[in-house]
Amino acid sequence: MPDSELPDPTPAELPDPALAQAVLEIEAHAAQDGWDQKSRLYALADTASLVAREPALAAAMGLDESSAEGSFTPIEQELDAGLPFETVLASIVWPEAVTGCAAVVERLVLPPSADGQIPDEPDAAHAFAQEHPDRQEVRIVAGVIRDGSTYCALRLRAHDDEQSVVGGNDLVPELVELLRATLEGDEEGNR
Repeated sequence: MPDSELPDPTPAELPDPALAQAVLEIEAHAAQDGWDQKSRLYALADTASLVAREPALAAAMGLDESSAEGSFTPIEQELDAGLPFETVLASIVWPEAVTGCAAVVERLVLPPSADGQIPDEPDAAHAFAQEHPDRQEVRIVAGVIRDGSTYCALRLRAHDDEQSVVGGNDLVPELVELLRATLEGDEEGNR
């Protein structure tokens, strides 16, 4: 089918522009620090609400009401470095003032042809991935907001330039679901 005959994307398929911008800003910030970095977690605050609640902080960050509308401010969180990142995420429930969250992780990606060869034991699987000749190192930034919108950005180490960053709503579904779970608690606010 020619491009002119492709259906228009539905609103759910279009990225939230403010979330996409926040994720891409976080990815650019992470890229400045180079590779082999620890995983990072960010709270995403609605910038207009932040300016209204914390005017001194907003002023220190160079934010004002005119620049705040329709954007998110990422706030990096301190993490327990001794625990696996996925374990840390499973223990988090954000307060209502947090509009969303984003994570930065580096992972090894193997080609689909390796799927049946990966050992079940985690240490052996990690060693297998480290030694696989076709492995790719990737930096993933995934963001989720409470209305359900998601956005992800991926950068391969082999193509480490801004023009090669790939973006999309649901490129890393498992990480998106882990982040989404941090925004959802039970009726008492717990999980």
